[in-house]
Amino acid sequence: MNSRVNQLLELVTARLQGKLIDAEVNRVGEVTVELSPEQLIEVATLLRDDAALAFDQLIDIAGVDYAEYGSEQLPLKLAAVYHLLSLQHNWRIRLRVFAPEPLPLIESVCDVWPAASWFEREAFDLFGIIFNGHPDLRRILTDYGFIGHPFRKDFPLVGHVEMFYDVDLGRVVYRPVDLENRVTVPRVIRQDNRYESAGE
Repeated sequence: MNSRVNQLLELVTARLQGKLIDAEVNRVGEVTVELSPEQLIEVATLLRDDAALAFDQLIDIAGVDYAEYGSEQLPLKLAAVYHLLSLQHNWRIRLRVFAPEPLPLIESVCDVWPAASWFEREAFDLFGIIFNGHPDLRRILTDYGFIGHPFRKDFPLVGHVEMFYDVDLGRVVYRPVDLENRVTVPRVIRQDNRYESAGE
């Protein structure tokens, strides 16, 4: 493992002692820390403001549905994963926060990193994660009348409604989907790292 990555892991675990659920370096050498939703704002602010860390750049927020993830069954299924960059130290880190159920509510980090606004809207739209305190939490990719959150694993593959242009009416029309669910190719999770050397 890279000594810089080890240094970052040690520094983060020391600075955030008692605030983390887990901290690890994954198989591709990235530091990932897991924390509770209650600790998110405090930890995010510390990661940004601590000069030894200086994670001043939010790269992305990804929603993830961990339902039926691999062979293990996780207690919570929806998570927000924050990808951060320290421009000063050239470090990257990921924060993973699992949303409580049945109402997946996480505090918004827009006050910490203003760039979070559109990322949080995307995670809300596609996964249904609600970001408390967001200044404008509404759909960003799907239509306003869209039912459900399409990136959740329990969302039907064929959807609920289909949209098409009706020539006779001269406008776009919605109607219930009349397609039958079909069996898809089984999900395969490979642990042999065959794709890791592709970029080298």
